Amino acid sequence: MGRLFALLLFVFGLLFVSLVYAKPPADTSHKVVIVELFTSEGCSSCPPADTLLGQLRLDAANGGVEVIPLGFHVDYWNHLGWQDRFSTHAYSECQEQYSSKLRTQGPYTPQMVVNGSDEFVGSDASHARSAIARAAAGASSTSVELKGAAADKLSIQIKAPTNASGDVWLAITEDNLTNKIGAGENGGRVLRHQAVVREFRLLGKLSNGSFQGEVPLNIAKDWKRADLRAVVFVQESGNGKISGAAAIKLP
Repeated sequence: MGRLFALLLFVFGLLFVSLVYAKPPADTSHKVVIVELFTSEGCSSCPPADTLLGQLRLDAANGGVEVIPLGFHVDYWNHLGWQDRFSTHAYSECQEQYSSKLRTQGPYTPQMVVNGSDEFVGSDASHARSAIARAAAGASSTSVELKGAAADKLSIQIKAPTNASGDVWLAITEDNLTNKIGAGENGGRVLRHQAVVREFRLLGKLSNGSFQGEVPLNIAKDWKRADLRAVVFVQESGNGKISGAAAIKLP
């Protein structure tokens, strides 16, 4: 009887130890982080940030996080000797809105913004990686699903809490772009870019926490289709925080 009691104590002891030291179940949820870079070919300090933008997508993938990079080329450097062919004034306006929401002293390049809420100098790799880790650790209640549809159309389905509000944005990005700079601060250099935003437009707003439909994709003839991605994200109107996103390579 004593041996049986001792055996039962031993078994229960093993069970207690296994429960105490058991590892928690792995978090298998899909983590998506948007990284925006405001840059210019006329800015001598921007090329390292352009390179970092492409590296972050690869680094995060190894850690189980999907980083979606967006390279916005602003136009306020164009009057200083070099016309950035990827720039548009609309992207400068987007950056100005961040200046107001994030309370910075004003637009500058290179500026990186992670999930619409954390801004810093775009070449600061350490800050970028820590900001991505913090964003990935946060909970997201908004899911974005994308599927390619016929005739250059994109099928979008977004689900969020019914009381959620936000703007739905579409970006078309192109990788593996190069340009030989003929003047300005980068004159004589060959610059390489990843995730250059070729098109950026507002699709609409969440309604009762959802958005769905098919939208046309406007693909210019000089864009390399194999290097194109469609990106859709939801951004809160008031503070600019991004609550959900997804990207898909164009078929």
